[in-house]
Amino acid sequence: MIKYLRFTLPVLVLFAASCSSVYMPNVPNTPMLSKQGEFSGGAHISLKGNASVNGAYAVSDHIGVLFSGSRMNSERKTKDFGHKLIEIGGGYFDTFGPDDNRIIEIYAGVGKGWSDITFRDYKNDILVSSELQEVDYRKTFLQVNYSSKKKNNLRLFGTDFPINYGTALRISHIKMDRFFLNGAVQPKEDNIFFEPVFFTRMALSKTFQLQYTTSSNIGLKNRKYMSAGNSIFTIGVVVNVGGK
Repeated sequence: MIKYLRFTLPVLVLFAASCSSVYMPNVPNTPMLSKQGEFSGGAHISLKGNASVNGAYAVSDHIGVLFSGSRMNSERKTKDFGHKLIEIGGGYFDTFGPDDNRIIEIYAGVGKGWSDITFRDYKNDILVSSELQEVDYRKTFLQVNYSSKKKNNLRLFGTDFPINYGTALRISHIKMDRFFLNGAVQPKEDNIFFEPVFFTRMALSKTFQLQYTTSSNIGLKNRKYMSAGNSIFTIGVVVNVGGK
């Protein structure tokens, strides 16, 4: 079932990408920490140009701290989308399984985001109307990561590349701090998002891995602006140093 969802999520992303929302999710932090002193870092980019960075550090054999950030600045004829988001958090991790190569992580944290979106409507190449949405919001999240360092091999050009998979289930509460339409104050909105995330990693070395991430974004409340209009579809690089 997990493999089926992993390959169908990109289709869901294409449908969701046509929707409009003031919330643009980042790539969740999935560091796969395994022991004290381990560091994990990552950088990811989507087809839309949404760039995310992640970092995590194991302060003990079971406690990790993490930070994330994302940024996007897309300018098109009918729509400009500017977005920034930062997050910090921490939580618990543990390894288990016959070879101690499966990892469970539970993290919680807070964040702050900014979005500036401009919509333009043209008729015969003449601008007839425009709308500027300016939003600041705060974020709280809880997520559970499950991943395995048990590897399958992908053979390319005569070389075997280890492949492993992981899943993150995230609940995020987003609440506007301010909301303006063309400079006029608007009623603030909030929403709760369920964000199931699936990632695949291909090891280039013991330290560096390529990561492909897909997700869906489901809003649990019916909102006009703070809606579930964006999902995750990214390619990135992940570094893990000091783990088991």
